[in-house]
Amino acid sequence: MELDETDRAILRILQEDARTPFSEVARRIDMSSATVHDRVSRLEEAGVIRGYHADIDPKAVGHGVGAFVGLRVEQGREEDALERLRGIDGVREIHLTTGEWDVILRVVAADTDRLRELMFERIAETEGFSRSQTMVILGTDYEQPGPPL
Repeated sequence: MELDETDRAILRILQEDARTPFSEVARRIDMSSATVHDRVSRLEEAGVIRGYHADIDPKAVGHGVGAFVGLRVEQGREEDALERLRGIDGVREIHLTTGEWDVILRVVAADTDRLRELMFERIAETEGFSRSQTMVILGTDYEQPGPPL
């Protein structure tokens, strides 16, 4: 789908605050609410807008520790290993990468004891990985949701 500048303007507004009423979006880009509604519907149908999500603070819901985990996958075991990772509570993201690690996970846990359990009793026991490295997140200085528009 080819995006024009109006589509990009709508996306920027919704990316900043997905709860912005169409009437407000329309006012800000000088368009009718009906036109904004039609464009957003078209963006949703095309898969450009994949959903609307609340940005929840992990610490506020009991997940005060985060980490990145680099994993080396045993050759020929990728799909089975990735499928098992998807089922582990605490694994929030799975990224296939190049370089030293084949897979990088972002995980969350209540505290360092729970992180240790997650790493040694769940992830390390998952077949198909030959090596791992855990990097605990001490803080997040900058985080920008969504792609640049």
